[in-house]
Amino acid sequence: MDTPAPDRLPTLADVAARAGVSTATVSRCLNDPARVQKATRQKITEAVTALGYSPNFGARALAAKRTDTIGAIIPTLDNSIFARGLQAFQSALVDHGMTLLLASSSFRPDLEAAQIRTLVARGADGLMLIGHERDPALYDFLERQGVPVLVSWVHAPEQPRASVGFDNRAAMTAMAHAVIDRGHRRLATISGYTQANDRTRDRVAGIRDAMVDRGLNPGTLQVVETHYGIETGARAFSQVMGNEQPPTAVICGNDLLALGAMRQARRLGLSVPGDVSVTGFDDMELSSIADPPLATVRIPHAEMGTQAAGMLTQMVRGGARPESVALPCDLCLRASLGPVPG
Repeated sequence: MDTPAPDRLPTLADVAARAGVSTATVSRCLNDPARVQKATRQKITEAVTALGYSPNFGARALAAKRTDTIGAIIPTLDNSIFARGLQAFQSALVDHGMTLLLASSSFRPDLEAAQIRTLVARGADGLMLIGHERDPALYDFLERQGVPVLVSWVHAPEQPRASVGFDNRAAMTAMAHAVIDRGHRRLATISGYTQANDRTRDRVAGIRDAMVDRGLNPGTLQVVETHYGIETGARAFSQVMGNEQPPTAVICGNDLLALGAMRQARRLGLSVPGDVSVTGFDDMELSSIADPPLATVRIPHAEMGTQAAGMLTQMVRGGARPESVALPCDLCLRASLGPVPG
């Protein structure tokens, strides 16, 4: 079997010859692996490895006017809130022959705006963004650049841009219903900051919706906004429990805040759920093994990431404008939620 001379870089034709397939099949495998049978993909992969072949993506991008890269900007890398969804997103992109460029905005709209422009300048064919809320000028910029955008972690069909995600407001309403139906009337929520964040704002609104549904005054809801984290959740829990009439249930905007609240309850000598119930949102892996196990809302992270990759690939390669996709959330009513203390 011929091997390229040491001073010559291997070509697509070399890979095809070694794998015993056509150059068109090699090209198809590298650009869209899902269209090539597994056995053939394996032969091509082995040939690429053996020859040390590296596609000339610069030339390909000039010819196709596409880089086969997708940009994603998430609010934080400090914790695992987005990890499962991003892992599924990246794995599915690989299956579609795409590469992921990832950035983190630290929940700063100004930084996200700069990152959007940078990813476009670096040739990202499409972007996945978290939540709808941002300066309309950014969406105008992306439209002028011809860069499609898919929004995730939310479902808001009234918005002009396609999304794949879940209804934050309805999911939190369901959790708050479960809390109220156990007799709780004095409620508090520890939330992420709601300014410029439609997900956190919808979750707080969902609690108020549930209070109205059950005949409670939503104005009595105690709200503390803070950064997402275990220690910030602990400090916020001390704040709400220091009120003259402390809540009997604390509904947290995510699991990190809830885990911090439960840690602080122990420090204060309070029993969960004997003295106060605590709930979360996300269903992180730690939540099921917390003491007590955390009642929370399970988010369809993997399904969301997989579908987002497929939809965005179609938008980039076929110019499709897909319908928004709503994914269901499940309540995990574990031991941290109990009846109102007697």
